[in-house]
Amino acid sequence: MTRRRIVLLALVVVLAGVGAAVWWALSGDSPPPPTLDPAGTSVPDVGRGSFAVDEVDSFVGYRVREEYVSFGVRDAVGRTSAVDGGIRVVGPRVVAADLTADLRTLHSDKSQRDATLHSRALESDRYPMARFLLGAPLRLARDGAVAQGRLTLHGQTAPVRVRVRGQRLSRDEIELVGSTPIRFADFGIDPPSVAGLVTVRDHGALEFRLRLRRSP
Repeated sequence: MTRRRIVLLALVVVLAGVGAAVWWALSGDSPPPPTLDPAGTSVPDVGRGSFAVDEVDSFVGYRVREEYVSFGVRDAVGRTSAVDGGIRVVGPRVVAADLTADLRTLHSDKSQRDATLHSRALESDRYPMARFLLGAPLRLARDGAVAQGRLTLHGQTAPVRVRVRGQRLSRDEIELVGSTPIRFADFGIDPPSVAGLVTVRDHGALEFRLRLRRSP
């Protein structure tokens, strides 16, 4: 192969990579962070009892910043409604919470990104479940409170502080929304990249919206 053909081939490869980066950056829309339903009310007291996650109206997911060489940044958002578990409430306080999410069902606006997470970064095929356990009682409030607990992700467990906003939707239904920053190194996660053209920062956020119904 002549030198000229080699140069042309290299140029085609570079242009294809740049085109892919532009396509990833400009196509698709990232959903905004979750917010409380405006129809809800404050939570002075919801009595005593257990509330289970309603998967139909709930999700857990991630928000990370992807950087495109020479083209800027974009938020990547993936979510799953495969959430299980629940909380125990006494008056206006959550006194216990045990929540899990099946990360194999995470979906974003890019099927390529979703497929990558099965074998790289989150490695959801190997570590399918994420779990959060509340470590101390939390007072429900629409303006927010901090929940302390332990998060298991990518097979590793670390303490987290989760900013949570909560409200009562009815006598038997509670809504919680919130997020917590995630430093990937704390969970042994290697941020993925695409041929050096698309890279992911070394941190992101776990975010959620949970609707919980009173258990019988």
